[in-house]
Amino acid sequence: MKTIIVGVSGSIAAYKVCELVRTLKKNNYDVEIIMTHNATKFISPLTLGALINKPVLIDDFDKEGYKIKHISYAKKADCFVIVPATANIIGKIANGICDDVLTSTFIAATCPKLIAPAMNVNMYDNLATQRNIERCKTYGIKFVEPGYGLLACGDTGRGKLADLNQIMAMIEYCLCNKPLKNKRVLITAGPTQEAIDPVRYITNHSSGKMGYALAKRAFELGAKVTLITGPTNLDFPYGVKVIQIKSASEMFETVKSKYQKQDYIIKAAAVGDYRVKEIAQDKIKKKDDILQLELIKNDDILAYLGQHKTDQIICGFAMETKNLIDHAKEKFIKKNCDLLVANNLNEPGAGFKNDTNKVTFIAKDKIQQIELMTKNNLSDLILKELIKIKEEKHVNSN
Repeated sequence: MKTIIVGVSGSIAAYKVCELVRTLKKNNYDVEIIMTHNATKFISPLTLGALINKPVLIDDFDKEGYKIKHISYAKKADCFVIVPATANIIGKIANGICDDVLTSTFIAATCPKLIAPAMNVNMYDNLATQRNIERCKTYGIKFVEPGYGLLACGDTGRGKLADLNQIMAMIEYCLCNKPLKNKRVLITAGPTQEAIDPVRYITNHSSGKMGYALAKRAFELGAKVTLITGPTNLDFPYGVKVIQIKSASEMFETVKSKYQKQDYIIKAAAVGDYRVKEIAQDKIKKKDDILQLELIKNDDILAYLGQHKTDQIICGFAMETKNLIDHAKEKFIKKNCDLLVANNLNEPGAGFKNDTNKVTFIAKDKIQQIELMTKNNLSDLILKELIKIKEEKHVNSN
């Protein structure tokens, strides 16, 4: 079990730490909390201690006054996050000042470190604060930039504590090894929409969950991720460049403009195979019992990538309702993929909209069935398989 130390400094946003700690505990992390004395004015140590079922550290010495704790805490940390971080605490860390247990432990820790600022907009924009932030970054400390909005003081601007999902994403990032560091990964996700008239369109049941999970995990593994997504109801993954499209043609043109600079391309989107030949300028009125639409075939994005790839590793997806392996093997060869992830829509827990999936990996001289698992866990397996394929190609080319 990995240990996360959560440092809390004296900001009104301290109350939001409760939800962060609950989420960390729910994800099976061991959590230790260190508070400054000013932080205790905003939220009770008893409250936070109850959430982790252990005392919160506020002073460096125990009740007997002889056991110094900041070193022992620093040694067991796998990740250290200060949330919220005031201008004061950032200034101390930037300049190596250790005048309380939080700063002493933070500077003593050798694990990955993360700071989530929260303060008045003028304090955040002040040149001294920005200089201190940049200095901290040179030490290897990661930051979750504050959000923009109405602040507790009544001012409006940048200084709100970042969304807790963003903070969690950065904690996960800090905890991961980085096999994809400096690698570029392009991922497509979600459905496409093909307009019929100004009101109606043709689409499919894709939720985008698989592609978004892949983008999130690729970022955690150190990649520079571009996500090209059709319309979904999902929050964009933190740290990922997102390009929104609607139609298959828009996705095709966007992929063509980006693919050459990528190391890995994962086509997880459910792209419409056909579009209406002529989109009606006005809403089609209901007249007859039968409405006939003339459809034409969309460009095959995966086939294009397979034909034009150089040293990119390309992963495709196949959704079938019967003869899964036969159809998937045929697609793997025809589209010139390095890996094809195939799933049967009729399998319980697999396919569209679910948080889980059950798939089969099709690769050169390999067919591997993967048991039912969450799409988050599956994304990790897919990326590790792609990394392995790339390494094998490199060895064989030498």
